[in-house]
Amino acid sequence: MNIHPTAIVDPKAELGADVVIGPYSIIDAQVVIGDRVVIGPHVHVTGRTTIGDDCELHTGVALGGPPQDRKYNGEPSYLRIGQRNIIREYVTMHLAVGEGNATVVGDDNMIMACAHIGHNCVLGSSIYMSNYVGLSGGCQVDDRVVLGGMSGLHQFVHIGRMVMVGGYCKVAHDIPPFVIVDGPPAKLHGLNTVGLRRAGVAPDVRNDLKKAYRMLCYDHRNLSEALLEAKGELSASPEVEEFIAFLERSGRNGRHLDPGFARCASAE
Repeated sequence: MNIHPTAIVDPKAELGADVVIGPYSIIDAQVVIGDRVVIGPHVHVTGRTTIGDDCELHTGVALGGPPQDRKYNGEPSYLRIGQRNIIREYVTMHLAVGEGNATVVGDDNMIMACAHIGHNCVLGSSIYMSNYVGLSGGCQVDDRVVLGGMSGLHQFVHIGRMVMVGGYCKVAHDIPPFVIVDGPPAKLHGLNTVGLRRAGVAPDVRNDLKKAYRMLCYDHRNLSEALLEAKGELSASPEVEEFIAFLERSGRNGRHLDPGFARCASAE
């Protein structure tokens, strides 16, 4: 273990093997840090925060602070970060709102400078968040998503797997998996064909996803009718079923994680 003499580490914090802590960093009580984590200078880790093995925290990172939500009353909540995450300069991640709830970040993510992950967000793995990306509270971002610089997510937005979001994009509704979106405001611009190919998705499955995209997102027919047709005509594959299930749950412009939005949509 290599702790700089100017760093402040609470004796109640749990540190794994071979942890490196840089100058002027602060590690508070209740923090749990895994093996081989490298923490740069001027980092602050507080709250009930857990950091997995082999993560990198660069200058000025702030993890585990209280959520930016007036409903938070100091109840015990968590920030859980997986393994092998690279968290660049001045990134902020907050605890969840609600007793026992957690803000969760998976494995192998690259979170670039000045990005923000709000309370109660749930992130998968192998995500690229570019500089100044902002995730509002309660968002979900699935595996292998790429978020372009300065893009922002509304509260309770769900971004499906392998989506590519363009820079400066304002995302105010759920985005189905495997697509490209750009804006502002966020609009679909076809399938993320390059991402699908790199992920090893078979050509016949990519073709079926193109058909599903045209039927469910590009065609202006009633979505319920389009869903029935897609289920009847397209070959079954995990990717096609995932795409159909997402749209069946969220609709074309919904936020299925937001109960308030669901009530408003049903009233209309």
